[in-house]
Amino acid sequence: MAARRSPFMPTYLEAILLSIYPTTLVVGSLFAVLDPVARAAPYNTTTQSHYANTAPSYFAKKSNVFNIFFVKQGWAWVTFSYLFFLFTHPSAGPVGSLAATPKRIRGLLRYGIVTLWWIFVTQWFFGPPIIDRGFLLTGGQCDLLELADEGKLEMDNTRQFVTGVACKAIGGKWKGGHDISGHVFLLVLGSMFIFEEVLHVVTNSTRSKEERTILMSDGAVKSAEVEAERVTPEVSGQWTLGAKIMLGVAALSLYMLLMTAAYFHTWFEKLTGLLVAMSGIFVVYFLPRAVPALRQLIGMPGV
Repeated sequence: MAARRSPFMPTYLEAILLSIYPTTLVVGSLFAVLDPVARAAPYNTTTQSHYANTAPSYFAKKSNVFNIFFVKQGWAWVTFSYLFFLFTHPSAGPVGSLAATPKRIRGLLRYGIVTLWWIFVTQWFFGPPIIDRGFLLTGGQCDLLELADEGKLEMDNTRQFVTGVACKAIGGKWKGGHDISGHVFLLVLGSMFIFEEVLHVVTNSTRSKEERTILMSDGAVKSAEVEAERVTPEVSGQWTLGAKIMLGVAALSLYMLLMTAAYFHTWFEKLTGLLVAMSGIFVVYFLPRAVPALRQLIGMPGV
């Protein structure tokens, strides 16, 4: 009998999804280099974006409607769409009921862990978030020289501005250091979370289920099917409105990821944004396959 694949190995579908992200970043970055309009447009290395009045595209402006009402509110879209899916898809529990079924509880725990990672990276991590801590550790600072020259601020007070938000709020510029792309992080984390939660349920693919393997308490590697609850194909494979809304959010996230890749940040900043997002996905969706205790706590989508 052939040895089963490692629990850490992605399924065929997951491999395709995982390959989409670096491909999107490469295609967008190459477009910025090869497109004569984008290449000729002045670029602000401090903000890692084009100037609004000479931006080569509507999507190259930070003020574009999709950036303001979708990307900047990205986790709210992920949250609302996931909760709607979780409480309306029949595979998770009775439709129209807020009953706390085991699948819904485990789904909320997975959502909670991914959300905590989003908070730690972009909002708060026992003080400044990880993005701002990384920026400061790599030599970045809040540039307030203009304000200091105008006598509006004492230079000794600049040390208190240890987050990008605080710096920009008082008119400073977040300069130097390595700025992990928060947009790339958010768009990758949110869309991959959606894909993992929805596709394993609605595709109802026997092959996909067989490809996902888990490590049992006795050390044996088996198909994830051994722990799956028996759900009829008609229930698990339904493309409900909630599923369609979630995939719509993920699709728009991928498009905005392409726009981010084309018009904002350096190659390295986009790469680190991708890697930091994928580290959170690994912990929630791949690590439990090899850690029985964690798997029993947060479960696996579609199982």
